Amino acid sequence: MANKFFLHFFLILLPFAFFCSCSPIAPVITSIDPKIGRMGEVITLTGNNFGSSRDESYVTIADISPTSSSYYLWQNDLIIVRVPELGEAGLVYVNVKGKKSNGLLFSNYASVPKPFDGEELGLEPKISSISPQTGAPGSLIIITGNNFGVSREISLQAASQQAAAHQTAGGHEAVIQPAIGVFFSWDYDSPANPFMVREPEFIEVSGTELGYESWSAREIRVRLPDGAVSGNFEVRTSNGISRPVFFDVSEKPGTKNFKDKRSYTVSYSVDIRVTEAAKPNTLYLWVPKPVSSSSQRNINLVSRTAEPFVENYRSVSLYKLDNLTPGAYHSINFSYSTEVYAVETNVKPQAIKQEATPLTDRYTQNTALIPSNDQKIKSAVVSIIGKEQNPYLKAKAIYDWLLANIHIFSSSSADSNIITAFDNKSADQYSAAMLFVTMARAAGVPCIPVAGVLVDSSGKTTRHYWAEFWINGFGWVPADPAMGSEYYFGNMDNHHIAFSRGELVLSQMENRSRMVSHKQSYSLQNVWEEAVGGLESYSSLWGDITISGIYQ
Repeated sequence: MANKFFLHFFLILLPFAFFCSCSPIAPVITSIDPKIGRMGEVITLTGNNFGSSRDESYVTIADISPTSSSYYLWQNDLIIVRVPELGEAGLVYVNVKGKKSNGLLFSNYASVPKPFDGEELGLEPKISSISPQTGAPGSLIIITGNNFGVSREISLQAASQQAAAHQTAGGHEAVIQPAIGVFFSWDYDSPANPFMVREPEFIEVSGTELGYESWSAREIRVRLPDGAVSGNFEVRTSNGISRPVFFDVSEKPGTKNFKDKRSYTVSYSVDIRVTEAAKPNTLYLWVPKPVSSSSQRNINLVSRTAEPFVENYRSVSLYKLDNLTPGAYHSINFSYSTEVYAVETNVKPQAIKQEATPLTDRYTQNTALIPSNDQKIKSAVVSIIGKEQNPYLKAKAIYDWLLANIHIFSSSSADSNIITAFDNKSADQYSAAMLFVTMARAAGVPCIPVAGVLVDSSGKTTRHYWAEFWINGFGWVPADPAMGSEYYFGNMDNHHIAFSRGELVLSQMENRSRMVSHKQSYSLQNVWEEAVGGLESYSSLWGDITISGIYQ
């Protein structure tokens, strides 16, 4: 089992004085999103010269100023605020140190005239047509109808507001926010039971893998997600669920089966101890959770000891600790449940249609983590794949070469490096997975690294890394060279729990913050901690993933 790692570092803020005789620069608003909304809705203002923090600054909407608790974020170029009660449309201004911005119009949705065209009444989404009516994973699908909402993002905001309003009204029971998106049928192989009636299951179009091309009130363009099967699909918004419409998933160059469901309850924690601090200060913690995919589903919160500042952004939640004092100790504990399925694939290479998709461009890129442009790597790949053009056969040749030529050891090395592993023909399980991804991308095969834990038969976990490559018309294909077996090319057991799929690049929350990264952790994210202000010295302890429950 992986050892707990203890990160102790000192952040020293050198005092300095900055004098300026210039008068403050007036703030400027460049955009409002959305421009038409409802009372109590959260809106986003972008621009510049807002100031790094709100302090005495404020926003007015139709000459009404929101309360202090209505502000969610205030940065120099970004403000997120809840709209106060107002009657009609009005101008929005930002006021900073006596300087007033330009005004942009915000309209109250309730006062905007709405045409009536004789369509069926009701706010729930309605599907009128779909084109084409058959397709394979990665296919572009156009859904027309009405009541889809101005955008998916606004629908997500509305769902969050409903949950927040419930909590504000005094609700204490768990609130399950409605899923917003397009959902296709999904199925798995289960032992035959003539007395069991299974409810239909769905898989959502991926919001992080370019699945949503566009979304408007009357048209949605999506790409069929990995794992979808023939059956009903539906559109879900905060106003309800559409009537189901049948979609035929066909023309796949092979089969993919999900089987042997296993449910896990995973628990972990982060502990913070403050050594030196002066107010004001803030510590942000980016905490991952099990990530959703076609083989890892129904991720649910079991318990946690603190509420996040931002919930579930790309499977990471942001926690904010303000004005920490010397000697302070904070411990946040988490527990999630998730279902993991074994995956078995049977690909027919000759049936693969080699078409470029947006995923091809995104997941063949050279990055700091995945140096697919390295000349030694590229030369080796050319010699390995020869004149082969089929992406599946390219990936298979690279996988076979790794097993035959690279000594892969099970322990992890803090100094593991992809190029060094390639040169020395020796790799730990982290660099082996990254080397496969790097070589696949160098061959033009879309590929992503996956990070998480491997659960042994006793329930103990070790950090583990593997890969998935994309075959258009088929979907994601798993590959785990560290397991050292032909079986793990195209197949995966139900002992792998993923916390990130692909590189997770998170944005800095505040200027002048000090960001901390954790290399080779159970999530491949660039930021784990961000210290702001007078937080001069603290230590952090991120606990290992433990399994508190396994259910067959």
